[in-house]
Parts: sequence; structure tokens; C-alpha cells
Amino acid sequence: MAISRAQLLKELLPGLNALFGMEYAKYGEEHAEIFETETSDRSFEEETKLSGFSAAPVKNEGAAIEYDNAQEAWTARYTHETIAMGFSITEEAMEDNLYDSLSARYTKALARAMAYTKQVKAATILNSAFDTGVTYGDGKALCTTDHPLVSGGTNSNEPSTAADLNETSLEAAVIQIAGWTDERGLLIAAKPRKLVIPPNLQFVATRLLETEGRVGTADNDLNAIRNNGSIPEGYTVNHYLTDTDAWFLMTDVPNGLKHFVRTPMSTSMDADFDTGNSRYKARERYSFGVSDPLGIFGSPGA
Repeated sequence: MAISRAQLLKELLPGLNALFGMEYAKYGEEHAEIFETETSDRSFEEETKLSGFSAAPVKNEGAAIEYDNAQEAWTARYTHETIAMGFSITEEAMEDNLYDSLSARYTKALARAMAYTKQVKAATILNSAFDTGVTYGDGKALCTTDHPLVSGGTNSNEPSTAADLNETSLEAAVIQIAGWTDERGLLIAAKPRKLVIPPNLQFVATRLLETEGRVGTADNDLNAIRNNGSIPEGYTVNHYLTDTDAWFLMTDVPNGLKHFVRTPMSTSMDADFDTGNSRYKARERYSFGVSDPLGIFGSPGA
């Protein structure tokens, strides 16, 4: 009995899926170093930041307890995008037994395209961090010197003067992050976790974070950043950052940068009756965004 086109596709699909999965994974998930990942079951997600309460007052003997009111500060919305692509192999290629070689090459190319798009979309959040035309829940760019607070003050997650990555700027950033307050002006004692840099700064980062002595000085001083464990998770290189001297510090402030997965990566295959072509496609739905800009500190470089 002759093998039908449908049977052939069923036999080929598991192999192509395995090849796609290996190739997709090979390009890494650099976004996972920056974004917290959560699942979603809606067309969009919203996260509302609450102001919390002010400092608790002293209750005098016999006096009534004072009550405070919390309020919403802002709402961040994540609207999921559908990312999909496919390829087709002609009926003639199938007849000439070219399907195996062509489909393998095309499957690898498709996996690379899907992985590349995901990393570019994630990095766009940082690449536009200093663009005042790209704003988030509080009406400000991701990195700015004047994130407004309900209490009337502001927080700054950018140096007042743009600075290149060096010992002085990194120490200043650690100190600045430690001074952040919540919406009601209470100190939150934030700390940096990880340095995120473009490839151009990887050697600078290694010297700053991994050498025992101070960098660029003949003094026999300790490397205070390393000795204090100021950036406990070290650094990570993001190959999709477009500014070669911009650098970022991820902080321990919760609900900072988020990645919502609406539909995980899936692949499928079928045959087109009219053309006789065999088609293979990949599809996923997700979104990247910012819930709390204090999840990051950034400098565009000098």
C-alpha cells in the first residue's frame, strides 16, 4: 500500500518538532535574566500598585487607634501579542525527495527567527528605558530622575548626570538605590541584584565585580563592591542591547519587569489541498512590560 501524504507528515512532525526545540533552546533566553515570568489566561493583564500606609504612630494610653487609608498609585497593563511564522515545502520538492534536507534547514531558520524576535521584544524595554516618549504606569520613562510618589516626593532610578560604567558610578548607584522610599515615603531598603550590560562592557564588568583589589589604582585597597557583595548575582550580558555604553542594575524590588506567557510555544504541520504544499508553523503569545520601575536602575552612559 502506498504511503499517503498525511501519513508522511505524521511521521515527519515529531522529528521536526525535536529539531525545532533544540534549535530554539540553543539561542538562549536572555530575557529570563531580566524579567519575572508569569502565566496569563486573559487577553491582557493589569497590575495595580498600591500606596501602602504611612509610618505607624504612637498610641497614647486610652486613646483611639489611628486609621490610615491605602490607595492605588497606578495600573500597568500588559497586552499580549501573537508571534507566529511558518514555511512551506512544495509538492514538487516532496516528489523529488528534497523534503528532509529542506525542512531541516527551514526548521532551524524558523526556530532562530522566533527566538530572535522574543529577545528583541524583551530588550526593547531596556533599549527605550531613557526615551521620554515611552512611558509606563506613572507617566514616566522606565529610567528617570523623577518617578512621582503618592506622598508628593519622587524616586530616581537614573543618575542625575549620565555616567559610564566604572567604580564611582557603580558605587553611587548602590547608594542611590538604598535611599528609595515607597509611595508613602517609607524607606524600602532596596538593594541591587544583578548588573545587565551589552557585550561591549563585559570586560569592564569583570574587572569591577571579580577582581580582589580596586580597579585602575596602585593603592592596595580592597574592591569594596566585591568585598561587600553589593551585586550578589554578578553580571549578565544581553546581546540585544543597542546602546553600547548603557548599563542597568536589576534590584530586589518585587513586581518590577514582567513577562506574561499567554500561550506557550507550539508547532503544527499540515498539507494544503490546493497547492499540495506541506506547511509547518510555530506560534506563541506573550507580553513584556513594567509593573514597578524601581525593579531597575539604569544609566545611558556618559
